Amino acid sequence: MMLRRTLNIGCMAAASLMLVSCASTPSASPSADEVVAGGIAVVALSDEPDTLDPTVANTFVARVVFTAFCEKLYDSNDSLELVPQLAASLPVTSADGLTVDIALREGILFNDGTPFNADAVKITLDRNLTLDTSSRKKELAALQSVEVVDDNNIRLTLSRPFSPLGAQLADRAGAIMSPTALETLGLDFGTDPVCVGPFDFTDRVPGSEINFTKSDYYYDKDLVKLDGVTYKFITDPNIRAANLRSSDINVAERLNASDVDQLGADGVDVLDVSAIGYQGLTINIDPTMSSSPLASSVELRKAFELSIDRDALNTVVFAGQTTPDCVPLPKQMAFRPDDIQCVDFDPDAARALVEASGETLPIPVELLIPARPTDQKTAEVIQQMANDVGFDVTIKPVEFVSALDLGRAGEFDMFLIGWSGRMDPDGDLNDLLTTGGTNNYSRMADSEVDSLISEAASVTETDARRDLYAQALDRIDEIKPLIYLYHDTWFLGLAGITGVEYSADAIPRFKTAELTK
Repeated sequence: MMLRRTLNIGCMAAASLMLVSCASTPSASPSADEVVAGGIAVVALSDEPDTLDPTVANTFVARVVFTAFCEKLYDSNDSLELVPQLAASLPVTSADGLTVDIALREGILFNDGTPFNADAVKITLDRNLTLDTSSRKKELAALQSVEVVDDNNIRLTLSRPFSPLGAQLADRAGAIMSPTALETLGLDFGTDPVCVGPFDFTDRVPGSEINFTKSDYYYDKDLVKLDGVTYKFITDPNIRAANLRSSDINVAERLNASDVDQLGADGVDVLDVSAIGYQGLTINIDPTMSSSPLASSVELRKAFELSIDRDALNTVVFAGQTTPDCVPLPKQMAFRPDDIQCVDFDPDAARALVEASGETLPIPVELLIPARPTDQKTAEVIQQMANDVGFDVTIKPVEFVSALDLGRAGEFDMFLIGWSGRMDPDGDLNDLLTTGGTNNYSRMADSEVDSLISEAASVTETDARRDLYAQALDRIDEIKPLIYLYHDTWFLGLAGITGVEYSADAIPRFKTAELTK
């Protein structure tokens, strides 16, 4: 039974991008300890990033690392409003919405000394549009051409009005790469990446760490106090917490909610943020690629959702710290529909659908998960719930990047995988649910959804966009390629460091960080 419930949308702002942070502590406050000059900050990531080529990269942890060395035309502030970064001002859009002019900052150098200018921006954006392996094509699908007006100005011509353009240019699509490095390295750019940023890439030890040193060319280098940053890959949150306590690392992302109180008692500072991303179960709905009955039966996909108690999952795995939900748009997003239809946990209804399916029981489902302790625990709770109504869930843990490769190749029945969230709702829907999207692991192809999401991106009025997204979400729910579970609250641990910026995009930034003792 579908129950309509109105969900309160807090923290709503009237800014153009209509998003604000609900983080209780957006940045690390000044430490009472003595600041140490220089030094290397050691940051523990929950996964190893994929390539450090912004045209191709797909992982959230790569987005974290990019902030160290690869600035974008735009960024987001603490309220997730668009602010210029390498651009000199906000984009200026023509009355018909088809031309966008962007002024660029002057006197900036890439970390190899190459001048930053309009030619460099055009080279990067053209690469994003044309490279065969580009993950940015869907994000920039409305971009028809890039024109160099002069050294410090570019003009973008669009095939249709596209409201999310600024938000896309505040993410990897707007990360500008050194044309010298691109010419030298080509497809291997990610092995020795060069952009504009406070830190310069030094080396990468696969399976272990990525190292950066302070850039000699950075335009704001006087604000950079660290000598460098090292990102270590530590997938177990218990080990990340232990290393914070022992001061072997300075920063750890995505700590367990259950560890927060004890870490505070042990002298570790913990920042929290109501993240804009989500966690969900992606279902391969292409019966030519998956033999699971879920691939061809919407009723069985409904049954699987009915079997999941989101509130119990939140309590058992996350100590009540997540926000259970059934749509990808976070509650602090103004484009989110006011009324959201979520199904209640109903194992009896789920069992009836399973029994009516005509399939031999129990129905086998292989659940692909990243090989991480929290994902394992989440999967085990889901397994118990689903098995109780007639499914036979087996869990397949795979190293994170390899799991993404399997997802992209369609080699799974169901995939426990999240999305880190974007400033604009187009970034939470388009590439993940429209036909041919790079991150459309479910293989969903529905002309109605494609049309609604495209139309929503072409209008500027908030109410009109909200209505179109409501229609798209209703249609997505009818097909059910994903079962959305919750929005995260993420915890960032700090030991012996201050000045770390941390806001609703859940990406820690170290431009102004300093070590302490």
